[in-house]
Amino acid sequence: MLVPIHDVVIVGGGPAGCATAVCTARYGLDVVIFDRGNSSLRRCAFLENYLGFPAGIDIKTFYELMHAHVAEAGCEIVSDMVESIIRTDDGSFRVRTQDGRAVQAPRIVAATTYDGEYLRGLDSDNAMFDTHEHHGEAHEEFDREYADVNGQTPVEGLYVAGALAGRGEQVQIAAGHGMTVGREVLANVRAANGRWPEAATHYDWLRRREALDYDWDDEETWHQRFADHRLPDDHDIEQDRLERVREQEIEYVKNAHLNSTEIERRRERAHRQLATHLDDELLLEVVDDDRVLQYAEEQVEPGGGDSE
Repeated sequence: MLVPIHDVVIVGGGPAGCATAVCTARYGLDVVIFDRGNSSLRRCAFLENYLGFPAGIDIKTFYELMHAHVAEAGCEIVSDMVESIIRTDDGSFRVRTQDGRAVQAPRIVAATTYDGEYLRGLDSDNAMFDTHEHHGEAHEEFDREYADVNGQTPVEGLYVAGALAGRGEQVQIAAGHGMTVGREVLANVRAANGRWPEAATHYDWLRRREALDYDWDDEETWHQRFADHRLPDDHDIEQDRLERVREQEIEYVKNAHLNSTEIERRRERAHRQLATHLDDELLLEVVDDDRVLQYAEEQVEPGGGDSE
């Protein structure tokens, strides 16, 4: 039976896993999240300290927004629990789930809150797990310091994000670490595709085209900017390789510049999508009554009137 192959498999669909997914899927990688575990966030009463929600946000809506964002980025979310991960002969990972699924990927991101049992066998237990006493009994748990600050582990292709990496004290910290891990994954992918360290880091920014202070069609300026920001001072990079990476980077940066029309189109689309996750009655309550009546009148066809 053919096993589906993805670029990245993420275990855990909380803030850390979703942030990693958005980062990597927006780049164009084939990413899947498995999410059906023991989530600490789902047990919270309300979320009041996540930036961007002045009065807080209920957990159900927060999860809906996270998962909608992940789907918008092109990532698949599967409601299934990962039970084991093994290393295959070709160096990739074979993931098996509680419901009998099997998938394969060269990169795994462990973003669960508590349980790291599914990682056993990828390294020695002494390296991956700590033993400590609790109420007089010995307990073994995943070592929160097994991964480095960017989530990279001694096992090539294995990353750890969020609470399992000791970055789960607050939701926003977990999400930020998930994005850090996502950027580390992309840097390694880009390095494997021929980029040197200065050109491996990926910046997911959208810029205003009107703010450019140089000629859009001035090829020499684009080349100089690439040299200033993406080339080491002294290098012996082959010319063909340099030109290939430079053209890829310039094309990406140009596509990341938006004109005012496109910015407005995206603003309207973003507001509409956000509104679909909010309570209809509350939306009507906060909108001015005169504006609601005006909108209703605008929807009536000219000359339609009421039928008798």
